Amino acid sequence: MDFKDKKLIIFDFDGTLIDSNPDLTQALNRMLTHYDLEPITLEEASLYIGNGAKKLVERGLNHRLHPDEITEALFNEAFDFFIKAYGEVVCDKTYLYPGVVETLQYLEKKGYDMTICTNKPFEFIEPILDTLSVKQFFKAWVGANSLPKQKPDPMPLLHLAEIMNRDIEKSIMVGDSKNDILAAQNAKMESIGVSYGYNYDKDIADYNPTKVIDNFAELQKLF
Repeated sequence: MDFKDKKLIIFDFDGTLIDSNPDLTQALNRMLTHYDLEPITLEEASLYIGNGAKKLVERGLNHRLHPDEITEALFNEAFDFFIKAYGEVVCDKTYLYPGVVETLQYLEKKGYDMTICTNKPFEFIEPILDTLSVKQFFKAWVGANSLPKQKPDPMPLLHLAEIMNRDIEKSIMVGDSKNDILAAQNAKMESIGVSYGYNYDKDIADYNPTKVIDNFAELQKLF
């Protein structure tokens, strides 16, 4: 099986291209300690990543508080605090997974259009791409607040295919979480699941992507 006939590759961001857990955990712990709550570990935080900042904050608060204690006002205040804190550390310790740069170079030379579809807030995408020196590989990106709906809804994938003028059957999603695979399935698009990401400690194969890979560089054999 290969995907050499594809024209558009849509990548997830966190857990697929980058490991942002150290910075997300740092920001989350700044928020928790602000409310005199015990910090969480990197391992605990990795179970919360993958469905956007609001879910991350919600899961962090639920880990330390009873749900009845989390009022709407508290959540909104905590979320704003987290966003500010994350903005201060957005790419301090975030890094690209092994093989990402070399594989993006390979795919670019092969002529594939590459984009990013993430549930991370849009304003954080470009600073990370700039800091890690990979922005030049991507022609477009969408974040959690770019469109009315986010993954697992198909809207962001369909939007990227439309603006890149590519048919769905010539497009493919690459991601580490069930939301990536479900979004692709909802868009009637093929998908590649990467096994090394977050995915809430679940096996990505359980969500039936078209193909599963264990490291990013394997994409060079598929395209």
